[in-house]
Amino acid sequence: MKANRILIAEDDKAIAEAVMLNFRYAGYEYMHFDDGQSAAEYLKNDHAFDIALLDIMLPGMDGFELLPYLEKYNIPVIYMTANTDSDWEVRGLRGGAEDYIVKPFEIVTLMVRIEKVLERYGRLNTVYRFEDIVLDASDRIVTKAGEEIELTPLEFDVLHILVKNKNRTVSRDRILDEVWGVDYFGDLRTVDVRIANIRKKLGLSEAIRTISKTGYRLEERRK
Repeated sequence: MKANRILIAEDDKAIAEAVMLNFRYAGYEYMHFDDGQSAAEYLKNDHAFDIALLDIMLPGMDGFELLPYLEKYNIPVIYMTANTDSDWEVRGLRGGAEDYIVKPFEIVTLMVRIEKVLERYGRLNTVYRFEDIVLDASDRIVTKAGEEIELTPLEFDVLHILVKNKNRTVSRDRILDEVWGVDYFGDLRTVDVRIANIRKKLGLSEAIRTISKTGYRLEERRK
């Protein structure tokens, strides 16, 4: 399955670079434009995007004006803006956008919203790769070098979170919330036990780093 492809129209360099860095880590492909007119012109020849992230206050052509160019090709839109005016949010959502996120935002929040929109449109890539490991979230199968590896349901869910967020630290609390649920009041060490099992079964002792007093990070090894 091909990687999901995202169009980004954002003129704030720092925000654009942070978003693109995390997209690279997550395995997304993307095209970035710092003005609306350039994005609109590009779409005439290449519109194979699964989703678009649009700043509203873009130079040349703002995000509201750019939206119809994306709707023409059935590309769902998430607006990003520093404007907290609820009228803008209402206008954006009524105009056809799938979601609206106010800057500054947590990258993890943006990533989750992107996944939700892709899932609604049936476009979410559910196959994740890390070195010689392939995780198929739909069929709940993990293979290493082509050989299927048996994981328990909880081990699979923990690995899924780490692979989706490779090269980013994931806290124990977040893993507990997503895998065991927000109502779980057990021992945090239950996460550590699953991590230990995953490391052993998949040979990831070095790749899964323990981040002191925080959680874990699945890191791609430097060649």
